[in-house]
Amino acid sequence: MATTTFREAFRAGLREALAADDRVFLMGEDVGRYGGCFAVSQGLLEEFGERRVRDTPLSESAFVGAGIGAALGGARPVVEIMTVNFSLLALDQILNNAATLRHMSGGQLGVPLVIRVPTGPGRQLAAQHSHTLEGIYAHIPGLRVLTPATLADARGMLAPALADPDPVLVFEQIALYGTSGELPDDAGPVDISRAAVRRPGTDVTLVAYGGSLAPTEAAAEQLATDGVSAEVVDLRVLRPLDEATVLASVARTHRLVVVDNAWRSGSPSAEIAARVAEHALYELDAPIERVCGVEVPLPYPHHLEEAALPGVADVVAAARRAVG
Repeated sequence: MATTTFREAFRAGLREALAADDRVFLMGEDVGRYGGCFAVSQGLLEEFGERRVRDTPLSESAFVGAGIGAALGGARPVVEIMTVNFSLLALDQILNNAATLRHMSGGQLGVPLVIRVPTGPGRQLAAQHSHTLEGIYAHIPGLRVLTPATLADARGMLAPALADPDPVLVFEQIALYGTSGELPDDAGPVDISRAAVRRPGTDVTLVAYGGSLAPTEAAAEQLATDGVSAEVVDLRVLRPLDEATVLASVARTHRLVVVDNAWRSGSPSAEIAARVAEHALYELDAPIERVCGVEVPLPYPHHLEEAALPGVADVVAAARRAVG
């Protein structure tokens, strides 16, 4: 067991992928000499050279498009976009090309492309760098959307993502990069098709993903001191969504709280609530609760940024309403 940070765990996954397969290369703004805007790729240029770690011009549409072309040509590109807000500049390439080519070619063309996207709040990067937009991509057929929230997932999601014959987006929480914890020495590839029950419970199901997992686990700990047994489900994959794990948890607890840093309207929390209402309505003993980000552009001041996001107290209050 070794102590490591999320940044180091992501870097370890990249290093292993570059070492294992000569077709893998990293591409994006400042990923080379600068080491990545959040230092995830630091040292990889010196270790693997300019052919494998490539700095690009400031043009998201161009370098994501180049990644799609490279993938079609047999390479295994890993493209980094600086922040999730900038990914919208490449949305045409992702939605109209990467996600559709297998369908439009009758299965003849796959795009084995991995796009890493730093996302979310927590570093005072204000409204153009901090939003939680994973739900936009989870809306698009043809993509796999991953949201690692643990060190094991940060370390182990890249290898199976690269093995996927179709495009995969990995949303890395900016606020977690410097967070440290224990990672098993034998940590390796993980399942990228299933949600995970992070904490078993019997009274209420708390569903979270990405940046909302940590406050949700803290809320479950606080609820336990009051005698409320909360089960925590980490979605891990927003598309294709593992609704079976969520439905099985609701069948055990009969109450549901969905915690989501994204805006409430049209967010992944809305999708979860709808699916549980469709498939498990009669399992519920209380209305579904949603704890989401305030529907404003994310503020720069730290206290306002915190106030715009679901906090531990908000999750605890929602769970208490659910259990009555």
